[in-house]
Amino acid sequence: MPSDRDSTSGPIAPTTRSGLPIRSVYGPADLRERLPPPGEFPFTRGIHSEMYRRKPWTMRQYAGFGTPEETNERFRYLLAQGQTGLSLALDLPTQLGLDADCEQAQGEVGRVGVSVSSVQDLEAVLAGIPLAQVSTSMTINATAGILLAMYEAAARAQGVSPGLLKGTVQNDPLKEFGARGAWIYPIAPSMRLAADLIEDCVLRLPRFNPISIASHYRDAGATPAEEMAFTLSAGISYVEECLRRGLEVDRFAPRLSFFFYTYTNFFEEVAKVRAGRRLWAKLMKERFGATAPASQMMRAACVCGGNSLTRAEPLNNIARTTLEAFAVACAGVQSVFTAAFDEAYAIPSELSARTALRVQQIVALETEVAKTADPLGGSYFVEALTDELEAAICRVIEEIDDQGGMVQALESGWVQRRLALRAYEHQRAVDRGELPVVGVNVHRSSEEPEPPFEPQKASPQATAERSAALAGLRRSRSSATVARALSALRRAAEGRENLMPFIREAVTALATTGEISGALLEVFGEYRPPTGV
Repeated sequence: MPSDRDSTSGPIAPTTRSGLPIRSVYGPADLRERLPPPGEFPFTRGIHSEMYRRKPWTMRQYAGFGTPEETNERFRYLLAQGQTGLSLALDLPTQLGLDADCEQAQGEVGRVGVSVSSVQDLEAVLAGIPLAQVSTSMTINATAGILLAMYEAAARAQGVSPGLLKGTVQNDPLKEFGARGAWIYPIAPSMRLAADLIEDCVLRLPRFNPISIASHYRDAGATPAEEMAFTLSAGISYVEECLRRGLEVDRFAPRLSFFFYTYTNFFEEVAKVRAGRRLWAKLMKERFGATAPASQMMRAACVCGGNSLTRAEPLNNIARTTLEAFAVACAGVQSVFTAAFDEAYAIPSELSARTALRVQQIVALETEVAKTADPLGGSYFVEALTDELEAAICRVIEEIDDQGGMVQALESGWVQRRLALRAYEHQRAVDRGELPVVGVNVHRSSEEPEPPFEPQKASPQATAERSAALAGLRRSRSSATVARALSALRRAAEGRENLMPFIREAVTALATTGEISGALLEVFGEYRPPTGV
């Protein structure tokens, strides 16, 4: 992060996390111009005229661990507690295209999400959940097409038409190369797969969002301005990819969505979302010629937590996520996930997951934030921050454009080097006490007490259970049908056809996540990070 110190040797000057100076007072002179009301271009104040007055944001709690049956139990529990949408966490083997019985998957099956190696696994995850009514978000990228095909198949098994399905797949491989590391294929074929899924959803799934362009750059070290700039630049790359294949911008742009991280720097987080929403509207209208208002709107989800949570004094994390949830409610996002206070230790327990959901419900129902649109609109401080952040975001986007765009900036390692530097600067600021973190470097307990809760244990039998289920699946299916479907997928990957129909055919034949991913890997090869990063 940029230095918090003045150029002189004086005391630390207050700045935002993006390095923007914070003045001692703001006033009328800081209001640049009269803003259009919520629901009107450029949507600074929100994409809907009344925002949450008629319906609160979608409340999702990220869940998925151990076995499909355990995940189903947690989903049912959260829905009973008032959750209004599902958010499915997949384990690392599933994210990396590995089956549960693969040697490389051992030790990771079901640890940070549920293991899904086949459509039967996903059917068990969703058993008894009415998919025609519930919106489901899946945090999956390299294997997004496979999981969406399985989701469709699970819905068909319930008798639900694909046209009724609501939800989102993340389907954003670019942030994996820059910030997260759960990649499989090189960048070019990964972009092809992402665009294939977008195109297929536009043609076939009218209520499903085919991408959630994500800001994991923030947890990897980016400042708020860089987080928004990297995310919008990735969005630009996906729009360009769709345009290259002949899709009309006003046909697919309304289906794009975004995903951001929120930290405790309350006012900057509000301003970040407002600035990003305004900037995206301008980009879509001026750079890409989008004329439909829906094409210019930035629909956004936010996670409250992530790297802002601490292992030290974990109950403090409830205060952090409360502030973060209130910030994104003031900013006017469409969906919120509040991390649980014990996530620095383990997968959330029922208690911590319910408490995290209650944070959202208290903010929505016990404050005035949902009763008026853009409640901080007109604040001298917030409006000035919005303007200054928009300018800072634009400067970073221009740097990325100078690199040739986000794809080229990732291929060269420019983004990765920038993130590594920012992560180092951030940690140094924490270590020096320049960035206070209560319970870590300020007001720290003299003794580290035992956590005041029982951490959720990972299912020790998950690997054995999932391996046994896979063995049974392979015995019962038609090997010849699977082989034909995978062969057709490989041939299509060698050409230029949209791969989603072939992936669906393989899923229907009961091919596994690892088999489908492996077939593509034979054609596309594996990503190798640039040297010097």
